[in-house]
Amino acid sequence: MKETGLIKKDEIDTPALLIDLDAFEYNIKLMADFMKDKSAKLRPHYKSYKCPTISHKQINAGAKGITCAKLEEAETLIFAGIRDVLIANEIPNPAKLYRLAGLAHAHPETKITVAADNAENITALSQAASRFGVTLYVLVEVDVGMGRCGVNTPDEVYALSKRIKDSKGLVFEGIQAYEGHLSYDLDIPTSLTEEVKREGVKKMCEKVGAIKDYLEKKGITVNEISGGGTGTYNITGNNTIWTEIQAGSYALMDSVYDRAGLRFKCAMTILTTVMHKRPGMAVTDAGLKVCTIEQGFPAIKGYPHLEIYQELSEEHGPIEDPKDELEYLQKIEYIPSHGCTTVNLHDQFYCVRNNTVEAIWPITARGRSR
Repeated sequence: MKETGLIKKDEIDTPALLIDLDAFEYNIKLMADFMKDKSAKLRPHYKSYKCPTISHKQINAGAKGITCAKLEEAETLIFAGIRDVLIANEIPNPAKLYRLAGLAHAHPETKITVAADNAENITALSQAASRFGVTLYVLVEVDVGMGRCGVNTPDEVYALSKRIKDSKGLVFEGIQAYEGHLSYDLDIPTSLTEEVKREGVKKMCEKVGAIKDYLEKKGITVNEISGGGTGTYNITGNNTIWTEIQAGSYALMDSVYDRAGLRFKCAMTILTTVMHKRPGMAVTDAGLKVCTIEQGFPAIKGYPHLEIYQELSEEHGPIEDPKDELEYLQKIEYIPSHGCTTVNLHDQFYCVRNNTVEAIWPITARGRSR
């Protein structure tokens, strides 16, 4: 007899985003165990899952604080009680900086750090912090190969760090140095071998280490060097120059990271129903509105030989089924190729253990992209 009030996995209305709690807890413990005797501390990246409940579980397992990408994400973290938040990104809009300073004023118990890479932005940060009488911590971003934001030379970093030190309401905290370009290669998944990653990290250590030495010779202390992703956590986090590791995808994983040969398990899937079946073809009710494909089509859990046929449409997922293994109304699960952007399409996680729903966690920062 079914226990009253319990919902079984196959009773969840589809499409729905799931977390396998056993796999999730395994991932959290695996990372925590790796980091506990290292000189660096874990500061997981919230953009991967956008759920404060997961952040609290990471902190309970030993993480020092949480990384995020946008001010709105930081707001959801701080409102949920996270007390050490890094926005590992520039906030260029002066009006938004006043909102950031207002957030710090309303939550004086919270340490808020933000990245910067130009003098104008630093001036605007100082003006906002001074207006509210708060202290904001700042990392100067160094481009270590991503080709996005950041500066490159020791002189550039010194000029910005000195400007931060001389600015009211700001504290120079250190360097933001994120190496996502070494996580994986979508075109040639096997090209980023462990040896290639280690060589890339070595070059970054040389570059950032030289900058750190240059600053400290000029009397500027570098408290933190923050970066390190899921794809390189075991290298950057293994007693290098990094003091904070921003890995986030490890908690839930996706099919692309899974191909990178990491030890973490794919804990997140999309539950979907076969809504149409004909010889050689099945169609599910999960399309582009619940699963992103910019990094490739999702894998089909339990059916690694089956593939999405040509394309996902908005509401449909056509699957080639040459042996007619799938049945009408059968529930199957996608493993998304890119977890971060897929999570942003959903309002909640259905957390499942032993095919029973244990909890529903809100994805509070869904759509918080400003």
